[in-house]
Amino acid sequence: MTLVVVPVRFPPSSHSEATLREAARVAEQRDADLTVLHVDLYQNSGGVSRSDLKRAVEERIGRLDRARYVVRRGFLVEETILEEIVAEGADVVVIGSKQAGRWRRMVQKLLSDPDIDAFLRGELNCTVITVNADGRTTSTESGESADDPPIPDDGDD
Repeated sequence: MTLVVVPVRFPPSSHSEATLREAARVAEQRDADLTVLHVDLYQNSGGVSRSDLKRAVEERIGRLDRARYVVRRGFLVEETILEEIVAEGADVVVIGSKQAGRWRRMVQKLLSDPDIDAFLRGELNCTVITVNADGRTTSTESGESADDPPIPDDGDD
């Protein structure tokens, strides 16, 4: 079974809404299950529950078929998201462009290799779809060569 994972803020922002809509479209197109993921930070926990997340998402975009709602607790949002994606064996990850930029900065701090997009493709082994606030998308398939288009840089957050 194909799995699409979409990490979102709580409560979902307008950018999260665009990302959720694209993730739902991709999941439907690929006949996939959808995991809506929120990371609740230990250091400033909002005490978000799965039912809180589900209610907020459904208020924003409506009911999602074959959706699973997951709240993970962690110290670093990006690291917790990566752990969930790997643990679930996601086939597709749909992220907002701001999140892609944060991943890029996190990995740059950890590695001396500036090819962040190749690192994400290799580590995730899945398609990464980046969604801008206006809903425009780009995708990066696993196994692409270094000549393929990278995950877009979102500039300043």
